[in-house]
Amino acid sequence: MPGMGLTGIGLAGLILSYAGIAHTFIDGMHALTGLTMFVGLIFLSVGILDGGISTSKKAKITTLVIVTIALGFGIYALITMNTSDFTLTVVLILLAVALPALAIGYIAMKKPGSIKPIGLVLGLAVASGLVIWVTAGSMSEGEAELAEEIIDEHAMEDVVTGPIFAIEILKDSAQEGNPDYSPDRAIVTQGHTVVWTNADIAPHTVTSSIDYGETFDSSLISAGETFTLDTTELEIGEYEYLCIVHPWMIATLVVEAPKEATKIIIPEGAAIPEDGKIFYDPETINISTGTTVEWINEDAAMHTATSGSPTNGADGVFDSQILNLGDKYQFTFTEVGNYDYYCILHPWMIGTVNVE
Repeated sequence: MPGMGLTGIGLAGLILSYAGIAHTFIDGMHALTGLTMFVGLIFLSVGILDGGISTSKKAKITTLVIVTIALGFGIYALITMNTSDFTLTVVLILLAVALPALAIGYIAMKKPGSIKPIGLVLGLAVASGLVIWVTAGSMSEGEAELAEEIIDEHAMEDVVTGPIFAIEILKDSAQEGNPDYSPDRAIVTQGHTVVWTNADIAPHTVTSSIDYGETFDSSLISAGETFTLDTTELEIGEYEYLCIVHPWMIATLVVEAPKEATKIIIPEGAAIPEDGKIFYDPETINISTGTTVEWINEDAAMHTATSGSPTNGADGVFDSQILNLGDKYQFTFTEVGNYDYYCILHPWMIGTVNVE
């Protein structure tokens, strides 16, 4: 009975802490209740080995409470919080472990002498399954090629073409008190794509905290992996998020309204080189990160706005391609730096964008 009671209390505490309900003392609750649950399991195992499975009413009620707590939260999490593609596989594995365990426990209580032959049969079945898996393989060569093609297609779908805001999950962030997400408060323009990269060896998540992942949830991000979030559909405002594996890791994502583009005019007659003439108006601008710059060609000749210099050529940061009369080109600057640019058709036309 003590083991069953401790197990039930510990399980309930773990569910409360990792569900994010107990915000006021979540930092210590998961550790304490986890320890309580494991101590309870030890007492429970010792009790079963020493005196067999209890058949008292108190034991049955305690077992019912533990199962109810686990199933209740499990069903809730499966329906409302689940984002994994492998849920069904995990459920089947758990059932494959749990159902034989229940059957063995029941037989051990009713007919203790039959445990050894049952264990032998299960052992032979497992060994046979492993032999079949190794010799026959999990999938044929054709199926493997098809799986690789599907993976490649998904990889192509995940290519990000718009402006990117990078956030890093820092090394050793799994240790409480260490810096975790960088930047801790990320201010992003609506429409940009946020990319979290896990630089730690431990797995982490990026999970909106107010609704337990309903707004966005990365699931587990292993070391070196990334999670991308398109902010186009997010409302303007602040979003606190955390790692559900290490709930002391908390940061904020701020989504701002798109800023009006800063305009640069290519004036009429820019194709004619003359001393003192302005070819990009203004020739030099100072902006902050996240600002979009729009070039407008008001000249009858074709022009470009290409990052780089006439001496060294294009550097690949941005390129408007050919702009005819009335054409426009936009580029959003997300990184600090000084960006020189020119017209590849008329190399005397040069300008500068300073990003702070």
